[in-house]
Amino acid sequence: MEKQPAVYILASQRNGTLYIGVTSNLVKRIWEHRSDLTDGFTKQYRCHILIYFEQHVEMAEAIRREKQMKKWNRAWKIELIEKQNPDWRDLWPEISR
Repeated sequence: MEKQPAVYILASQRNGTLYIGVTSNLVKRIWEHRSDLTDGFTKQYRCHILIYFEQHVEMAEAIRREKQMKKWNRAWKIELIEKQNPDWRDLWPEISR
């Protein structure tokens, strides 16, 4: 997977703690989260399961989407996740090939 702006959601477990982020390199960023390379929310709450992502053409568009999603209530976030990933599968194997 080449560099492309993306918004992603990580979870600690099914219906667990959620983290929403944005990046220009999804594979690298998710690897960093999974490896606990930096202190912060995802390390503290063990949000290592990639359960949702969407790619965008422009970074500004991805940032707008991230900000929008962060304002949503939890039920809306779960609905979004379960529309594309009803089993809360870890999508890491699909993007890290």
